[in-house]
Amino acid sequence: MLTSVVPKLPMRNKTKTKEFYMNKLGFLQSGSQDFDGYLMLKKDNVEIHFFECATLGRKENYSQVYIRSEAIEILYQSLMDKKTDILPAVYLQERLWGQKEFSILNPDNNLLTFGQAM
Repeated sequence: MLTSVVPKLPMRNKTKTKEFYMNKLGFLQSGSQDFDGYLMLKKDNVEIHFFECATLGRKENYSQVYIRSEAIEILYQSLMDKKTDILPAVYLQERLWGQKEFSILNPDNNLLTFGQAM
């Protein structure tokens, strides 16, 4: 039986990735060990792992993660308050498929889309 999924995304700089997720999105470090070239972060029931890929060009990365929320308007406003860049084409909006969504890019060009059922 499957119980959860933990995406693994590429990162070019562990320090920048950690700062972005902790300072902008409120994630915390997961686990008690710090591994070279690997990062595990968690917020609420969402866990994301990152592997170092220093040679990854910013324009070469097409990784994406969809994160469901129960309070998307609060999350959106908190990111706006922290001056987080929201992608202009995907500001918070209601979508035809019954979700309210918005998207951001992390420092490594990983697309994070946040959604809540309407």
